[in-house]
Amino acid sequence: MQRRLRWLAAALAGTIVVAGCGLGGGGGDEPSALTGVVASDPMVEETGSVPETAEPEPTTPSPSPTTRKPKPKPSRTKPTPTEDPNNFQLPACATREGKAVSKAKAKSALLAAAGRTYWPTSAPKLKLPARLVLATAWHESGWQSNIVNCDGGRGLMQVMPDTEAFVNQRFGQSFDSHDYRQNSVLGANYLAWLTKVFGDAYFKGSYDLSAGKCETHSSRCLLNMVIAGYNVGRGGVDAAYADKQLPNPGYVDVVRSLMKSCYCDKY
Repeated sequence: MQRRLRWLAAALAGTIVVAGCGLGGGGGDEPSALTGVVASDPMVEETGSVPETAEPEPTTPSPSPTTRKPKPKPSRTKPTPTEDPNNFQLPACATREGKAVSKAKAKSALLAAAGRTYWPTSAPKLKLPARLVLATAWHESGWQSNIVNCDGGRGLMQVMPDTEAFVNQRFGQSFDSHDYRQNSVLGANYLAWLTKVFGDAYFKGSYDLSAGKCETHSSRCLLNMVIAGYNVGRGGVDAAYADKQLPNPGYVDVVRSLMKSCYCDKY
């Protein structure tokens, strides 16, 4: 009888062990970290009988599986610059008048100005490269139409009051530099006038502004001289030409570089 009681007690203990084996990981309400994978306790082998001396072995919960965080992949996208690499800086003494037009409108006005014929009678084949007008305006103002600079230069092409008066008088016009479209025409007209006078004076009436005519950005080719003249005027270029040099090679180099590759091309 005593032996039978011990056998029943051992069997009851085995039943408790089997019933205590649950599903899941490290206990509590923590779910398994891997979806669709269930962590189970070690399998209990059933032999059909339990020895009288068998003692219930404590169960050890299976550790909750962990998920490795994937390493971030390096980005292959190059960062887009948010500023002009030429770093156009508005001088501290400059001011703004009104709201600037969009870069798209500024570009449209500059291209229209570049496409005009400014000497229809005496030099009908004189054409301004669009890249020259776009690059000059970008270097002068960053295509900001509402800038009034310290020296009085205004708008996209930074037209000086004296230049505005000269162009209007010379060509019988009444362009207003306050309007961004007319400002573009004033600047382009002045570039065309410089091309005509330098072409007649130094290049036997040739008005070829192609970059292929220039060995370097500092050579005295027509294109470089026109760019230099836009910055310092005709007199400054004439004086420097006598010394076989440009009066402002740094300015010319920037505009020439912008003609080849300009941040403004994103617009």
